[in-house]
Amino acid sequence: MSASAPISRFPVPKLSEMPEDLRARIALVQEKAGFVPNIFLALAHRPDEFRAFMAYHDALMDKPGGLTKAEREMIVVATSAANNCLYCVIAHGAILRVRSKNPLLADQVAVAYAKADITPRQRAMLAFALKVAQEAHTVEAEDHAVLAGHGFSPDDIWDIAAITALFALSNRLASVTELRPNDEFYTMGR
Repeated sequence: MSASAPISRFPVPKLSEMPEDLRARIALVQEKAGFVPNIFLALAHRPDEFRAFMAYHDALMDKPGGLTKAEREMIVVATSAANNCLYCVIAHGAILRVRSKNPLLADQVAVAYAKADITPRQRAMLAFALKVAQEAHTVEAEDHAVLAGHGFSPDDIWDIAAITALFALSNRLASVTELRPNDEFYTMGR
């Protein structure tokens, strides 16, 4: 992708114009990743929403529980692919490659999770996440029972659904803003 192309259809504030707490958050990410993911810059256009989104993101993606960090990223990649979100597939695909230590997994999950090199438990998790993403109104007790049969707790099931829902929001914003993935994401974890 071209570095000269705009990262968003909407205004992107300069770092120096952002509130201090946003600048601090972005600096931490830049220190860890070596670059600033475009989502941070795009969301900074609306600071209160940036804070709310990141708080919910962190509550779901960074907490301990029955889902590994790689499994959480699998959910993001599979559902973002179903939602045709280029930014989230590329960015979270990179994170999935890093967290799973598998350079092939993100592509497999994005294109055909049912044929990916994952466990039956993970396949059930992604089937449920995609059902939530595409037809949540049809989720019923049997879907919960299938996941319970694979060892998922009620809290795990909530997490799968909540991650799917949060990234449905993110996918739509990324698409509407025409958010461009950072070039760095394409080679991470390869």
